[in-house]
Amino acid sequence: MANAPSWTERTVNAAGLKLHVSRGGKGPPLMVLHHDFGTLERTALYDQLAKSFDVIVPHHAGWGKSERPEWMRSVRDQAVLYQGLISDLGVERPLLLGLGFGGWIAAEMASMAPRELSKLVLAAPFGIKPDEGYILDQAIISYVDYPRAAFHDHKAFDAVYGHEPSVDQLEAWDIGREMSFRIAWKPYMYSQTLPHLLGAVKVPTLIVWGDDDQHIHMATANQWKRALPNARVEIVKACGHAIDLEKPAELAKLVTAFAAST
Repeated sequence: MANAPSWTERTVNAAGLKLHVSRGGKGPPLMVLHHDFGTLERTALYDQLAKSFDVIVPHHAGWGKSERPEWMRSVRDQAVLYQGLISDLGVERPLLLGLGFGGWIAAEMASMAPRELSKLVLAAPFGIKPDEGYILDQAIISYVDYPRAAFHDHKAFDAVYGHEPSVDQLEAWDIGREMSFRIAWKPYMYSQTLPHLLGAVKVPTLIVWGDDDQHIHMATANQWKRALPNARVEIVKACGHAIDLEKPAELAKLVTAFAAST
């Protein structure tokens, strides 16, 4: 592809763990934290963002190509690990983009050190118990049906993963599910403390939600808006939970415009 950004991959030691990190593009730093069903090495969103940002995509500890920590027991552990990673990479005040489960990690990071971020984008984050609807329980459906349910249009799922996902992809989903249960099981996919800590996060925050999110109801966006002092909400039409994969151009446009706003 002409003018496609170049990407590098490396292993970074953080808190004694080997974390896989992809990096591409030029501009202000933007770190992307992926879903609980993992991430592809490259996506249309990552390439689009790399036109304007220095995009950093780590694999969560226990997911993808990163080492699995036997000691990890909470999402906040992941957040602490990533605070250390930012320091180790020499990155200053990145824009943090959290996707679904990654949004929960991003929010935890922001609650720990709000001045260390430039801005925060949460795309359909877990982490708060919804007042309306429920959180989809991946324990009662197959590890194929769980990411499939993240799409409004199943043709979009097929375009990303194929009609018959590879054996490697199936294995990655299964491993990711086990790791999710390890650190986010009781209570399932939300924190009882995080909503009380978000009031300290004064950094400008954009909350993005698909209008057909089957993982967590889009009404939860307003709960996040109430909890965060400087937040606004954007709803993406005809889109499920995986906004980054189903509507990458629209999400990239929202992130880029938000980063440029004052």
